[in-house]
Amino acid sequence: MKIDLSAADNIRSPIAEAFRSFRTNIQFFNVDKPIKSLVVTSSLPGEGKSTVAFNLAVSMAQTDKKVLLIDTDFRKPSIYSYMEPKGFNGLTNVIIHDTGYKDVLQTADSQKNLDIMISGPIPPNPSEILGSAKMRNLIEELEQEYDMIILDSPPVGIITDAAVLSTLVDGVIMVCAAGKTKKEDMKKSIDLLKKVRANIIGVVINKVKDRKKSDYYSYYRGKK
Repeated sequence: MKIDLSAADNIRSPIAEAFRSFRTNIQFFNVDKPIKSLVVTSSLPGEGKSTVAFNLAVSMAQTDKKVLLIDTDFRKPSIYSYMEPKGFNGLTNVIIHDTGYKDVLQTADSQKNLDIMISGPIPPNPSEILGSAKMRNLIEELEQEYDMIILDSPPVGIITDAAVLSTLVDGVIMVCAAGKTKKEDMKKSIDLLKKVRANIIGVVINKVKDRKKSDYYSYYRGKK
């Protein structure tokens, strides 16, 4: 699978610049209470949420912040494919088997300050695990250790996992694909998040064609 990791591989690319702007908007979203944990989700599969989550984590780590990226998409985990995993224990081992979270952390090969927690073995009851008291306690513990925690979650328009996770974090980023995401799907997803009082802080428009280079890039549009 070809994955665009321009924020990590080419810091001068238009995509890397877009993620720097994205990062800055998040950092200044609420000066009185900085955002320390985020869910990145989308309406439907294939809109690029995992790529956005990974590039955002890299961009944050490039500012010398201590960043943790967690794959909470138990149904279709993909963060492990962005790296060379050293074992496949992850989040489910921590929640279900009481493994210490430090025992399942992996470091990003090409970026200092970035730790990664893959999903671990696929559980039969993802929503129950993500909504458990253990998951809430884990996020609270990790917020004491890291400057930013980014959770790559399943699409909110398909299952409830992202809505459940949104109640545990400071903010939610929605990812939509230009020319693919339907307005009604996006509206439905936002409505679902609003029902659980999620703090939707912005939208990433993904896979937009650059007129000059015919490349795709992402940009951030925050809202308060």
